[in-house]
Amino acid sequence: MFEFAWLWAFALLPLPWLVRRFAPAAKVEQQAGLQVPFIDNLAAVAAQSASSRTLSERGPLLLGVLVWACLVTAVAKPQWLGEPIPQPLSGRDIMLAVDLSESMLESDFVIDRQRVDRLTATKVVAGDFIERREGDRVGLLLFADQAYLQAPLTRDRATVRQLLDEAQVGLAGRATAIGDVIGLAVKRFKTLQSSQRILVLMTDGENTAGALAPEAAIELAQAEGLTIYTVGIGRDSGGISFMGLSVGGGSSIDEALLTQIAQQTGGRYFRAQDLDQLVEIYALLDELEPVEQDADFFRPVSSLYQWPLGFGVLLFAILLVWQRQRGGR
Repeated sequence: MFEFAWLWAFALLPLPWLVRRFAPAAKVEQQAGLQVPFIDNLAAVAAQSASSRTLSERGPLLLGVLVWACLVTAVAKPQWLGEPIPQPLSGRDIMLAVDLSESMLESDFVIDRQRVDRLTATKVVAGDFIERREGDRVGLLLFADQAYLQAPLTRDRATVRQLLDEAQVGLAGRATAIGDVIGLAVKRFKTLQSSQRILVLMTDGENTAGALAPEAAIELAQAEGLTIYTVGIGRDSGGISFMGLSVGGGSSIDEALLTQIAQQTGGRYFRAQDLDQLVEIYALLDELEPVEQDADFFRPVSSLYQWPLGFGVLLFAILLVWQRQRGGR
């Protein structure tokens, strides 16, 4: 479908005529007259050639009108609207909060028969989860001693996954500020309008840092309608860590707190002690938070202003050549 985006621009068409009609005329300097005895003969010759001069006089005027019409048409932004294309939108915003505390270096997960740390296993499974969120907006929060926003809510899932892959233990400290990351998620969601707000909180420890208590953070989340799914990562407590390898178990996980957070915000608590459980958790989250297709469409727009603009420039060049040949300006 063809249309003009700025149809009001055509109101500028009579502008040159209005300027010529109402603007004050330029002052012409008077010079002394010269008596010509054969003036009558010159007048007769001029009258005879008047008809032959009509085209040469009106031609530049006609070209000028066409040039102005082309420029006004270009300003009106002619464009071609393509056929409506349905867009996959769910209207759901999902924030992933990933723990970067020191205990995430515990190597109690196995991928391809190799022991890997908890953060690596989280990146692998969470990355696949991000890829499956077609139509949703996904954001990334990282936390340890402090919580900070790594990626705002976006449909650019590839960028979010890349930022997750680049996350390293120690970027935000060594402890675990669960209350702070929930507070930061609430703050980010508060300025947005979305039908469903979801936070997936992944940690392997307990709240040992931060300025905001988890209980206060839960109240804030409830007030803003934020649903929190908590994931406890790693094996049971009781072991020690030596050079990033777990011996006899993993770090302590405050399952009572994680369960409280999930229950009071309408979410659910999951426990992932190995890679298979972690994969099952994200598969279940896909079922709990399915992608819903909304009736939203996108129409591609192709701008066509360059055609009248180019034609106007071509006519203007012809006008300049014509005037130069006639000795005009």
